Amino acid sequence: MIHLDTSFLIRALRTGTREDRQLRGWIRTGEPLVISAIAWAEFRCGPLEPEELSLAEAVVGRFRDFRLEDAEVAAKLYNDTGRRRGSLADCMIAAAALADDASVATANHKDFLPLRELGVTLAG
Repeated sequence: MIHLDTSFLIRALRTGTREDRQLRGWIRTGEPLVISAIAWAEFRCGPLEPEELSLAEAVVGRFRDFRLEDAEVAAKLYNDTGRRRGSLADCMIAAAALADDASVATANHKDFLPLRELGVTLAG
């Protein structure tokens, strides 16, 4: 199972990008694709064309709620990685992925690198 980060989904919707090729490969092999409510909210903040929204909805296999347990894990990730400015949403996305024993697909690997030491795996 792979949780899609906002940055990955945005780039995957552009034909010919590395993320587009990765996404097509996962779809071909039947890899379960999930997006958390946090990443989906970021994505919906746009800018976003109606066609992009329709395509994203068709690609994502499951939308995952963000729960209280996820919030607890996200806070721990945030605190344990130095309370980096702008990293809370990434910690929330990572917490949802950890709860599902899933990898995170992101186009911003550097943002998630500190989380790898805490058990977060990156896809691709």
